[in-house]
Amino acid sequence: MTLNKRNILRQTRVRYKIKKKSVKGRPRMSVYRSDKNIYVQIIDDKNSKTLISASSLDKKIKSQTKKINKKDTASEVGKLIAVKAKEKGIKKVVFDRGKNLFHGRIKALAESARKEGLEF
Repeated sequence: MTLNKRNILRQTRVRYKIKKKSVKGRPRMSVYRSDKNIYVQIIDDKNSKTLISASSLDKKIKSQTKKINKKDTASEVGKLIAVKAKEKGIKKVVFDRGKNLFHGRIKALAESARKEGLEF
């Protein structure tokens, strides 16, 4: 099985579980990881709107993270998205890791968001 097929199967499996959990109207926290950056969005699937977004390219994070590694940058993005969610009144979300394994940068982002008060 090729790498692309495995990624598609993993993403389909993750999305299926998310649809089962998001019955109570929780917004979805979607994470995208590229080679250099990491992006997070909190999405309201009922209205198909992005409520909040953060990435490693934000001015607050980019100025701080020039000298630190990718994992620490991901944890800073997790803190930022949690703070923005608190300001909007969002406490509970459903975590959508997409095709990525819950390891490394994805795990660092999730743990720092949990420490700042997001529940998932």
